[in-house]
Amino acid sequence: MKSLLPALAALLVLASCSRSEPDLSTQPSPTSESTGPAAAPVKPAEQPVLPADLHEHLVRADSPVLGSATAPVTIVEFLDPACEGCRAFAPVVRQIQFLYPDDVRVVVRLADFHPGSEEAIRILLAAQRQHRFEEVLTALFDRQEEWASHHSPDVDAAWQIAAAAGLDVKAARSVAESSEITGRLREEGEDIMALKVARTPTFYVNGKLLEDFGAEQLMSLVKTEVEAGKTGS
Repeated sequence: MKSLLPALAALLVLASCSRSEPDLSTQPSPTSESTGPAAAPVKPAEQPVLPADLHEHLVRADSPVLGSATAPVTIVEFLDPACEGCRAFAPVVRQIQFLYPDDVRVVVRLADFHPGSEEAIRILLAAQRQHRFEEVLTALFDRQEEWASHHSPDVDAAWQIAAAAGLDVKAARSVAESSEITGRLREEGEDIMALKVARTPTFYVNGKLLEDFGAEQLMSLVKTEVEAGKTGS
């Protein structure tokens, strides 16, 4: 599989979403980092390890898991299905899964930072019940522009997209509005507050927060953790 990083590098310079929209005029230009020292391979930096008393907020027993449930390296991604940055990072996460199919699992946590996100999250959690979570998440990302306008989100379009991805909408609608899903939304919010997650995507790799944000930085941290697990260090 050809590396996606060069093609995504410019796109991911601005690829993150926060509770309030970022001022893109203050962000660095993608072309300003195309030459010179920035072109050198990214070295994994020391990442802060999550305090033990906060580990319970990283993963819930019913959190969606992509990949092998027993993989030794765990990526926890806090994402918002309406976030453009999360959509941009999705191919990077898929590439990591391709490179390390037995070594890495991805635990998805869901944040409703944008208008329309709560309904999309309800759709996703209902899709999880039908074992269609990954398919529906991919479809919502691929067709994000059709439903996730931050000014006027179209939740009906989100349901139609989910249906096209194989979701039984009739069964899913009652689940999506159930007290169980409402409770899970509350738990997601509690964990987001406890961990002080302020933007999406936010990544933890084996409990280490990715502070040096970027696709290559994420790849480097994952590689380091995979290699450390194999050497026993």
